[in-house]
Amino acid sequence: MTMSYAEARDFLLTHREDYDTACAGFRWPRPEHFNWALDWFDGVLAAEAESRNRPALRIVDVPTGAEQVLSFVEMSRRSDRVANHLRYLGVARGDRILLMLGNTVPLWETMLAAMKLGAVVIPATTLLSPEDLDDRLERGRVRHVIAAAEHCPKFETLDRARGLTRIAADGTAPGWVRFEDAHDDARFDTAFTPDGKTNADDDLLLYFTSGTTAKPKLVIHTHASYPIGHLSTMYWLGLKPGDLHLNVSSPGWAKHAWSCVFAPWIAGATVFIANQPRFDAASLLETIARCGVTTICAPPTVWRMFIQQDLSQIHTQLREVCGAGEPLNPEIIDQVKAAWGLTIRDGYGQTETSAQFGNPPAQPIKPGSMGRSLPGYVATLLDADDNEAEEGEISLRLGDNRPAGLMRGYEAASGKALLATAGDHYRTGDVATRDADGYFTFVGRADDVFKASDYRISPFELESVLIEHDAVAEAAVVPSPDPLRLAVPKAYVSLIKGFEPDATTARDILAYVRGRVAPYKRIRRIEFTDDLPKTISGKIRRVELRRGEAAGEAPETRDGIAFSEDDFPDLKG
Repeated sequence: MTMSYAEARDFLLTHREDYDTACAGFRWPRPEHFNWALDWFDGVLAAEAESRNRPALRIVDVPTGAEQVLSFVEMSRRSDRVANHLRYLGVARGDRILLMLGNTVPLWETMLAAMKLGAVVIPATTLLSPEDLDDRLERGRVRHVIAAAEHCPKFETLDRARGLTRIAADGTAPGWVRFEDAHDDARFDTAFTPDGKTNADDDLLLYFTSGTTAKPKLVIHTHASYPIGHLSTMYWLGLKPGDLHLNVSSPGWAKHAWSCVFAPWIAGATVFIANQPRFDAASLLETIARCGVTTICAPPTVWRMFIQQDLSQIHTQLREVCGAGEPLNPEIIDQVKAAWGLTIRDGYGQTETSAQFGNPPAQPIKPGSMGRSLPGYVATLLDADDNEAEEGEISLRLGDNRPAGLMRGYEAASGKALLATAGDHYRTGDVATRDADGYFTFVGRADDVFKASDYRISPFELESVLIEHDAVAEAAVVPSPDPLRLAVPKAYVSLIKGFEPDATTARDILAYVRGRVAPYKRIRRIEFTDDLPKTISGKIRRVELRRGEAAGEAPETRDGIAFSEDDFPDLKG
């Protein structure tokens, strides 16, 4: 038995605080044909009296306070114009569009317009270099580009870009079509008529992963996997019709589609965007309070900056507060709870999926846990031999239990899809533990977990302790070769301004960790550096640090300053 899309959405809204009923009764919609922009956004949100004039998108420029507000019916009509314009320019069903825009109205117009056309969108961050773009144009088999005018020059040196349809938004660029022609030319001011039905398993989105351990993979999502799959994300976030939802995430990454497009618009909530030239916690908090934001999802980095402010003096209308990207430290959760009376609820998912685990509203929370399986997901933990274990790789059951939010697969260089359906499970590559109550706790990437003296070490666990130290801004833990123990935990640390990378600081950090973890887990070596290797999305590439350790690179090669517990006799033993 399956549910219709509206039935599934309404069921989760009705049971948003009744986890057991939601999990027991929810069934994924399994339509043969589905076009979320036409069938849901236009057909329901922009058509029904209850929602059609409700704000769909509200963008605030934080420094000036200037706002753009567009209703669901206005976004429906504007995306019709853009779809008509793109069709006029030759965009056809199945064509691939590289989309490189900031948080401006054309981004949402294009997402809806491409869906209506049956075109495939490849979201790209504005941080990409020309070399990155060349790789994406080639592997993504791109035929059309829509980019912010200020970033159009990045394409001028690329041979692959010369024969493409090139459209400049938020300004003009020589040789590029104006995005605004969609709105200025009366020919496009008509209702959009699709050229046929959209199959639910047709490609919709292609995402390049962040590539923390290898070259980014190309993830294929369909008209079902994200538009239907993010029903679970809506449930975790606790969204309701009429909410004003802020998700702190940059365009080009999957989390932006999660919580700046699908989850809020599935619920009938307003997407709220607060644009800042540079992130400033104080002004963002003031904007949240002034504008009446009701729900927020932000990564731990943002929450760490928020608690540096006096939250007790910031009076908001927030009802739901969530964190994503990595588990939050108890200190952050406690400070927000003390100031606002709200508990930050963690969740987990991947570019390859929608939200898999989470702490939904009104459910008991266990510190450090990312929660339980969300409605529609049947998860287990597998060891290397595919046996179920209490600690193992997070794996999703397939077959009849296959979640709608799982990608179709990865795209190979040949263009062929490597399906995510082989075997009985999809293995996520992440390791977790599970307790008797069904709560999962993240341990780390399978490739990052290592052994020291035959004990399994979770880099994430130690990094979580490290960043609670007042001097530590960022940290990465990797195995460092040791003749006696095979390997010992070594921390690469970037310091907060005002702290010196000297022996005093090193001893203090090593002692701090020593007092908070089991003896076999403690950090044995530490290296201060301002040059932690990162992906373009800001994730630390531990793989590079591991390689350096294995190759015996000296700290000076990274402009680092290193210490060992051997330098501090009172810490040995």
